[in-house]
Amino acid sequence: MKLSLGPLQYFWPADKVREFYRQVAEWPVEIVYLGEVVCAKRRELKLQDWLQIADMLTEAGKEVVLSTLTLLEAESELASLQRICENGDFKVEANDMACVRLICARPFVAGPHLNMYNASTLQLLKDNGAIRWVMPMELSAATLADIQAERPQGMETEVFVYGHMPLSFSARCFTARAHNLPKDQCQFRCLDYPHGMPLQTQEDEEIFIVNGIQLQSGLSCNLLGEMDKLNELKVDILRLSPQAEGIKEVIDAFDAARKGEQVAELPLAGQQWCNGYWHGEAGMVNVSKQFAGN
Repeated sequence: MKLSLGPLQYFWPADKVREFYRQVAEWPVEIVYLGEVVCAKRRELKLQDWLQIADMLTEAGKEVVLSTLTLLEAESELASLQRICENGDFKVEANDMACVRLICARPFVAGPHLNMYNASTLQLLKDNGAIRWVMPMELSAATLADIQAERPQGMETEVFVYGHMPLSFSARCFTARAHNLPKDQCQFRCLDYPHGMPLQTQEDEEIFIVNGIQLQSGLSCNLLGEMDKLNELKVDILRLSPQAEGIKEVIDAFDAARKGEQVAELPLAGQQWCNGYWHGEAGMVNVSKQFAGN
């Protein structure tokens, strides 16, 4: 079982991104996803910059995959997508069917934002070049078991096991709207929120994270306590999502757990988790109640 570091969801300054991935080069993850998946206006790093980071991580022994936008809204974004698909050196994670079309049967990863809910869909994607699929956030372990039983031969399965889950994308920018700014004149306010912008209910419960045009789960998904089930279901890769603080400790915990070591909880005192989707419940629920701070 391998560990992967998913694409960076938040908008960080270029220097911070480069420093982050210099550290990632030393971490116990086998696969690293790079690139912008949320908003095309986030241009602190251009494709050439991402490719330089990719080369550095490859030299460190990592498998690098270039992730693509989830919501395409302009011809310029389609042209940028085509350049990524034609990079010639690295596999691509497709988060939109336009990307699948542009890949033209070259090996690619079917990202979690494609609508993949049965083995027939996986077979269709495999016929078009997919070598791996990332399970959509809202699917349960029971559904995964059904799909795994009919999964196309040779296709890897990757599951999102830690981080604020990306739930939806909109043509509107929620962060800009929160500051009474139009989307086209957002002043790049996402840079002010390296963890995203928390959104509370009237009862002060953190229900969502606002991240530009994206809404994330308010609580971080955490499937550390489900390692036995993940092994039973023959999951090939565990995906963890980058965050501004504490992700190295989280990766170390999952690394220890996959090696069979006993890990009772994540080393982030007081943080609450959710795992409802995995158990077929509402996503924000914590079914097991086995971690500290709940």
